[in-house]
Amino acid sequence: MLHSHPPKLYAEAGFFTRRSGLRRKQSTRSLRRRVKIIHGLQVMGYVTLCILNKFTIFHYLCALYILNFRMNSSQSSKNNIILAIFKEAKTVFRLRDIALILGENNFESLNKKLNYYVRTGKLLNPRKGIYAKPDYNNEELACLLYTPSYISLEYVLQKEGVIFQFDSRITSVSYLSRTIEIEDNTFVYRKIKGEIIANSKGITRIDNRLNFATPERAFLDLLYLSKNAYFDNLNPLNKGKVYDLLPIYMSKALTDRAKKIFPND
Repeated sequence: MLHSHPPKLYAEAGFFTRRSGLRRKQSTRSLRRRVKIIHGLQVMGYVTLCILNKFTIFHYLCALYILNFRMNSSQSSKNNIILAIFKEAKTVFRLRDIALILGENNFESLNKKLNYYVRTGKLLNPRKGIYAKPDYNNEELACLLYTPSYISLEYVLQKEGVIFQFDSRITSVSYLSRTIEIEDNTFVYRKIKGEIIANSKGITRIDNRLNFATPERAFLDLLYLSKNAYFDNLNPLNKGKVYDLLPIYMSKALTDRAKKIFPND
């Protein structure tokens, strides 16, 4: 609490104490004026200090609010990423696919966020540059590992009952030959001419994420790449579709082999 005229002010204004008490140094009017000035300055200093303290507290509270907002925004941004990914029907993505979904241009920042999800187990990273949901589709991954490519050969023929021997490998045709092991799955790619891959006849596109050869195209792919291929059951194959697909390969040898298996009536 401030005093109107504390004793200290008199000393500062020119008074001092002796045995006889207070002695004037200047006139009473002048001294009172000085006391008022000093007192006024002290009051102003007190008010200024209060204002500064209030400003400091306000500044501190603002800093806390901004920090909290950034933390919440960062967490919200991360949550938005994972929600956007899991809303998609696709289960396997390249970095550019996710960037397109989110409208993100900063690939480096996005890659760091996705790697965080890999570390926390919310996403998988089966191959460099590829991210997948924990329950991803192996067939979808096969179509994404190398592009252009499509699932064909023994894998399709086995599913259609043309080949009886079980083979867990996912076989595809592409622009190169590769065998890749990812977790417990084997992905086999066999090289075929680019102009054959580029022709989409006899290839089914499913949900814009899976490329599957029809049984007839898978049959011709295998016969083209392996002239001694053996087929257990030809009943699932449509002879007319086989003949319709033959021009794609531009191979007389393949045409002769196919006509030997499916002779003209």
